[in-house]
Amino acid sequence: MAVFHLLLILCAKALLILLFLLFMAFLGYCLYLKHIHIKHDHIPGPPRDSFLLGHSPTFLRIMKNGGNIHDQFLEWSEEYGPVYKVYMLHFVLLPVTCPEATKEILMSPKYPKDKFLYKRLFNLFGQRFLGNGLVTAQDHQLWYKQRRIMDPAFSSLYLRGLMGTFNERAEKLMDKLTEVADNDLEANMLHLVNCVTLDVIAKIAFGVDLDLSESSPFPKAIETCLKGMVYHIRDSMFKFNPKNRPFIKEVREACRLLRATGAEWIHNRKTAMQNGDDVPKDILTQIIKTAAAEENMTEEDEELMLDNFVTFFIAGQETTANQLGFCIMELGRHPEILEKVKKEVDDVIGMKQDISYDDLGQMIYLSQVLKETLRIYPTAPGTSRDIPEDIVIDGIRIPSGVNAMFSSYVCGRLDKFFKDPLTFDPDRFHPDSAKPFYCYYPFALGPRSCLGKNFAQMEAKVVMAKLLQRFDFTLVPGQTFDILDTGTLRPKSGVVCSVRHRNYKN
Repeated sequence: MAVFHLLLILCAKALLILLFLLFMAFLGYCLYLKHIHIKHDHIPGPPRDSFLLGHSPTFLRIMKNGGNIHDQFLEWSEEYGPVYKVYMLHFVLLPVTCPEATKEILMSPKYPKDKFLYKRLFNLFGQRFLGNGLVTAQDHQLWYKQRRIMDPAFSSLYLRGLMGTFNERAEKLMDKLTEVADNDLEANMLHLVNCVTLDVIAKIAFGVDLDLSESSPFPKAIETCLKGMVYHIRDSMFKFNPKNRPFIKEVREACRLLRATGAEWIHNRKTAMQNGDDVPKDILTQIIKTAAAEENMTEEDEELMLDNFVTFFIAGQETTANQLGFCIMELGRHPEILEKVKKEVDDVIGMKQDISYDDLGQMIYLSQVLKETLRIYPTAPGTSRDIPEDIVIDGIRIPSGVNAMFSSYVCGRLDKFFKDPLTFDPDRFHPDSAKPFYCYYPFALGPRSCLGKNFAQMEAKVVMAKLLQRFDFTLVPGQTFDILDTGTLRPKSGVVCSVRHRNYKN
């Protein structure tokens, strides 16, 4: 009995010590948080929701209500100016819309991608996701080595040789739309362009013909990963809520599916290369060459190949599909712009089926339409950088150690950069029009700008030109024009259209 009593006393003491240590740790964290607040008090910004949580409750409330978090940043930018502070727990984020600071930071390699965001993209809920691939690598040398080896797959000469595949895959979409028009059906255009861009990236980047029937697991897997990415980045407590476990399991399984697919395709290509077979100089070949540059392949090098596979598989499909969806939506809302771009397409390509590389350069107004789409709806809305040393932005001293956020979405909708910013006006991008600097960057800027920019815009032009050449489309009444924020931005409605064959007799 005495022994049992002694054990109770020891347990009670241990519990008291534990509680004391937890209290001291909490007190220490609070003091550290107070120090962070004092250090940045001179920077303007919205009032915190909470001493401990900062502005996190605002973001979580927007997400819970299905809103677009970037609209909140736009509102704050209009109220607090070209640089202001936002707190996520003890992390200090600085949304920046100052063009001079944007140029200084994004154009220089001395400002690395920020640890807060890009480390969280390494894995999703414990399952490796983008890892240390080309988008997420923070070490400049690791990134530079990958980028240098990837460049040949995106050279102008190589892209010119892809026009046949762009045409061929876009024709599959035209065949589907022909069925829709012949049967007087409605078409979810976002779903259809998602299928064609996924088909294009699989064929051009990885040499694989995908079965994109309704049973295909890839569109759902990509959507699940992106949705999981948003919660993983913006809600630190999401994984601790038991109600979220089924969804977290889905996210992990989706990541595993994409990486397992990559492992299979890489193995098949490696085998072909070892057998001396002719292989295309595509992204998959370059991914393998990245790893082959290492003298001794390690397990991490194998994982790095899969990191880049997942990066290109998702980025090469998702953002272009969303741009096409938004473009179709805006043309449906602006018949006069639609007619003008149709006339240009007719003048340049007429009735011919295969669009040439030179044809793309002549469709100037279509380029303006696509650029204006990305101004209002940048499908990858922004990027961020670590600030390793003190700097001054718009006359405000910025201490080192913060993360600077750059939003093309916010800049594209600020009246000080674009008059009547919510008006869809492709003439803003007329070759002779004056353009503000360093406030339009849907593909980022500087050395870490998007490697696939030209690839994406060639693909978008081919798809849109064929669509405009062959079909008339009108938006089905009653749908919303809201934006769905899934890390990337997409039309919430799906852009449902009535589609008809064009009548050239008129």
